[in-house]
Amino acid sequence: MDGLPPEFKLEPKHYKSDVNPIWCPGCGHYGVQAAINRAFAELQLDPAKVVVVSGIGCSSRIPAYTTCYGFHGLHGRALPLAIGLKLARPDLTVLVAGGDGDGFSIGGNHFLHACRRNVDITYVVMDNEVYGMTKGQPSPTTGPDWDSDLQPGGTGISAFRPLGVALQSGANFIARGFSGDLNGLTKLIVQGIKHPGFSFVHALSPCITFRPEEREWKTQTHGASVDATGDFNEASRRLAEDDGLTIGPVYIGQRKPYAPPVAPLVDTKTDLSHIVAEFRI
Repeated sequence: MDGLPPEFKLEPKHYKSDVNPIWCPGCGHYGVQAAINRAFAELQLDPAKVVVVSGIGCSSRIPAYTTCYGFHGLHGRALPLAIGLKLARPDLTVLVAGGDGDGFSIGGNHFLHACRRNVDITYVVMDNEVYGMTKGQPSPTTGPDWDSDLQPGGTGISAFRPLGVALQSGANFIARGFSGDLNGLTKLIVQGIKHPGFSFVHALSPCITFRPEEREWKTQTHGASVDATGDFNEASRRLAEDDGLTIGPVYIGQRKPYAPPVAPLVDTKTDLSHIVAEFRI
């Protein structure tokens, strides 16, 4: 925000780029994008000090829709990219946007270790329980009995449980929101960005094209009857009993973020010819 008068106040519109989203009309991702912009505005983050990283999928188009710096990475590889960036530039706010396929299938192993490493980034996963961009295949979070043209009778495979996996793997902040609850989801993203360490926000985001029944989430989601806990065992018990539609913060941990010393920038005047010579054939 260099050069702006001190009284200038950033609004959500200041984080919205000129690129129009190409999601299907009614897609829940519009709500998630709006919540992200609102969260940035509430925190008055300088767009030049924010980086949005993504992988592949409908949800991963988000970097193009913001005025912040963005990196559209390989399928499932958004988290290692974001972690490397944050470790090299700890002064930046790094938010990762992804989906249930990108994050929990091909990117599943990175998800586990990002939780374990506990670097200070925020991961927002838009979960619609289907591969929407590739025309409706079951995703890791799809229920075993979901019947579709591509998987008649369902997969018969137990659904991946993101919040439980995040807790067991070491995430420092865990929450679930709903794209139709804009104020609530905005609050969760703000909490995730402000909380030190790896923050995971699981955002239920209906795909009305391939999962039209998810429209009912607006009447099925509900708040928790108790406040978030910092007790690992209590959080584990709650998630074991969770119906998958409880929204709000679940676990707020106190682990110290992983932040090794940042190496100084390489002197561009250093003679590296001896290193180059070692690779000559």
